[in-house]
Amino acid sequence: MKILIEEYRYDASLVRKYLHDIDELDVVEGFVSVSYVGYYYNNSSEVNDCVFILPKVLIDEQGKVFGKYTPESIIDLDKQKLLTDDEHKFIYEFAVWIYRAIAVFKNSQKDTSIVRHKQVVKVGKGKKRLANTYLDILLSLIQFNRENQDFFMFILKNIHSGFNKINWSRTISRSSVVVQNEEPIYINPVNKKRQINFDEELIVIFFSILSYISEKYGFTISINCNYELVKGKQFEHYLKGFGIVRLRQIKYKYFSDKALQLWELCFAFFEQSHQVKVNSQLNEYLLVKNFNIVFEAIIDELVGDKQLPDRLNKKQEDGKIVDHLFMWDSLTTTDASKKVYYIGDSKYYKIGNEVGKESVAKQYTYARNVIQWNLNLFLNGEEKPERYDYKLRDEVTEGYNIIPNFFISAKMDEKLSYVDTIDKTNRKNNQHFQRHFNNRLFDRDTLLITHYDVNFLFVVSLYARNNASQKQTWKTKVRNLFRKEIQQILADKYDFYAMIAKPGVNGEQFLSENFKDVIGKVYTPFADKQVYSLALDKDKQFAQENERIHNLLDSSFHIVKCSLGQDPATLLEEKRVSTIPSPYSLRNGVLMVMTENYANKSVKFLNNGKLAVGIKWTKDSMEIVENLKSIGYVLFHHRNDDDQHLFAIKGDCSVKDKSEIEEDRYKSVNTTEMYIVVDLDTSSELDSTNIRSSQKEYTPKTRYDAQYAGMNDLINYM
Repeated sequence: MKILIEEYRYDASLVRKYLHDIDELDVVEGFVSVSYVGYYYNNSSEVNDCVFILPKVLIDEQGKVFGKYTPESIIDLDKQKLLTDDEHKFIYEFAVWIYRAIAVFKNSQKDTSIVRHKQVVKVGKGKKRLANTYLDILLSLIQFNRENQDFFMFILKNIHSGFNKINWSRTISRSSVVVQNEEPIYINPVNKKRQINFDEELIVIFFSILSYISEKYGFTISINCNYELVKGKQFEHYLKGFGIVRLRQIKYKYFSDKALQLWELCFAFFEQSHQVKVNSQLNEYLLVKNFNIVFEAIIDELVGDKQLPDRLNKKQEDGKIVDHLFMWDSLTTTDASKKVYYIGDSKYYKIGNEVGKESVAKQYTYARNVIQWNLNLFLNGEEKPERYDYKLRDEVTEGYNIIPNFFISAKMDEKLSYVDTIDKTNRKNNQHFQRHFNNRLFDRDTLLITHYDVNFLFVVSLYARNNASQKQTWKTKVRNLFRKEIQQILADKYDFYAMIAKPGVNGEQFLSENFKDVIGKVYTPFADKQVYSLALDKDKQFAQENERIHNLLDSSFHIVKCSLGQDPATLLEEKRVSTIPSPYSLRNGVLMVMTENYANKSVKFLNNGKLAVGIKWTKDSMEIVENLKSIGYVLFHHRNDDDQHLFAIKGDCSVKDKSEIEEDRYKSVNTTEMYIVVDLDTSSELDSTNIRSSQKEYTPKTRYDAQYAGMNDLINYM
């Protein structure tokens, strides 16, 4: 077996003979590099051996393989004898995984122009290769199964002949007999018992091997065997030496060429022998040029979405093509139905290479294009796809949801393990941050790119197995990992809060009036649109600005610490329910509505909060109209301090004629021509323990009339 490394600069004299008939090699100053990855059998008399071109990620930052060998020193594995047994075993198995990955890529892609393929190995009596790899053996086993179904059917037919026939001698001697119509009838006939013979055992071993390599490596294999196969720990026992022992014990039973050939294949599998004869009259190969395209396909299959619900695809309107694009849970909320775009770019680099400035700039452009696409869906009035709920911009705050953006590159596990690992890259620049304005996280031009390394061995093996269930499980896992990691990065950089307007404060109006101060700092990601998320940059240079913003908002909002993606409902529950309305709120006026039998009447308006309070041409009514813009609450009472019910209002109050009142709006009385129209915030009732409605004066004639009062005139703090 000959080993070459993709894109490594070899002395042309060392490798020219191994690569003829593949491509014309461009020799530059006596050196040449190979742009292929895969399997190639060189049938020349000079070589007569297979050549594996392995991915460049096998080389570390010092240009060494396994941290100690130059690529030149391991070209000829069988002659140079430098590798340890474990390293040699790794190379042999790694070659299988690369072959399988290329094969899966070839079968799953529409455009396979980068793949060069000829049918590989066949078992037979032809010219014997110098050595056969583990891959040769696996392919030979698969090929034998494919081409010898008649052989298996013949053996099994002979083995099964006589099965379930009656053993009359045992039946007569052991079974009870009943005579009917002068003929004996045996109630419990004894069938002939079938013992597993040596032909049968060899077939069981063979198909057990096929089952193992199908499960482990993902080869598509038809197994037509009705016997219980050797699997699990029992097969591991065979792998550890028992397979060789047992095959040697039964070898003398076989005489036909086919049976001996089958035995040799099984023995070679357990011993990884070099003695299997294969036809080698052709230069056979399975190669792929530009393996970065295969790596991109691997990552996209394991991470990305093939289709997006809003018709967006990876090919953008400016011609740029995104490597990986998918919808997943938003960073800013716990609601699983709230999705956001995740944008990824796979980087197939040599170990230690940094992401270039052009790649970073391109990734920012991808994000801006996605944001604009999303905006156009709404701005252009296009028909929205079904189940669409992915609007990036919040109309109230004019803030933008955070777009997760990441690079993912390959690394080799230090112990050459196929373990599932993905971590933030240890490269110098593992984060990239761009903004137009400081301290504005919820801004369309604030973009963050994170960089992760994935174990190359793991993703190649997972892709090569082509197991849909295993791929989906990992996809879910890694998407959640990305989300969690990016949330943590942002948590290290920003302080996050949840805030809700204090009673009587119109939160939307406040944010509108203070737009320049809060733009990019607030966003509404939660199901409850009255709750806002606040993000402030932790950098010391923004300390003074953050204090000013916090004080500004604190005058009108309840503000609590709330981690990114945390549900604020429980954090704000106490604030919603038990807070005493402040007499110093922006709107501290109270519309007092005389209401007897509140329990029965309230069911008519609590559901939608729509209320119309009747007024007359009286002094009290004129006072209400004069203070209309300052009304922030409605108090239901009946001229004493018990059974009071206080609610904040949403929006502004207005005066309407009776004819203008909607049918679904509850009227406090039906005997007037004018009404104060209000929308109650019925999501929570405010604490009215310290409110004294009895402090408002009235006359017998005005006992049932609505009145206006300032909150500070009604609250008793004693």
